[in-house]
Amino acid sequence: MVNVDLLDRAHVESAFATFEPKSVDPDGRRLASVVFALMRDADGTSVFPLTKRPSKMRAHPGQFALPGGSVDPGETPEEGAVRELSEELGLTTTPADIIGRLDDYVTRSGFVIRPFVVWSGVDFDQLVPNPDEVASMYAVTSAELDVEPRFVSIEESPNPVVQWPFRTSLVHAPTGAVVYQLREVLSGRHTRIDNLEQPVFAWR
Repeated sequence: MVNVDLLDRAHVESAFATFEPKSVDPDGRRLASVVFALMRDADGTSVFPLTKRPSKMRAHPGQFALPGGSVDPGETPEEGAVRELSEELGLTTTPADIIGRLDDYVTRSGFVIRPFVVWSGVDFDQLVPNPDEVASMYAVTSAELDVEPRFVSIEESPNPVVQWPFRTSLVHAPTGAVVYQLREVLSGRHTRIDNLEQPVFAWR
């Protein structure tokens, strides 16, 4: 798309107005929420935070991740999403700040991940990441979002492994898959991601 800021609030709201997300019955799996928190960088650029998990964490140490986590008993996925933003990044939002939702993504480790898009008026440099959950934090721009993914074949699955190129790294599913779908939806393509595989190291 020419001369369009994919992360501009009006553009995001317009793109999600016609998108119907697919829901998955947890069927014994745990439900988790992750969040694209749209905000402004110091220079006014539209960005969303991406984190890297501490190497000491028990689950998926050292991997790139969106803010998020398991939905607690008695919570809605929307409530879990905004709670996780507060716990991980010190960002206060409400379910009313949610402006979009992507497809549920089923992981090999037994989760159904529900991705939300939230708008925040807080500047990126005002975030206060929790060091117990966040080793590093990155401000992802529209240009970094709008890159072609890689699709890799593996012997263990008939489905392709998706890799999102981010700076000097490759980000795999589930994060890479939902980032890819965000890019597709904001580009006017309602691409599904239920056929995109995780790398074998993330199956546990």
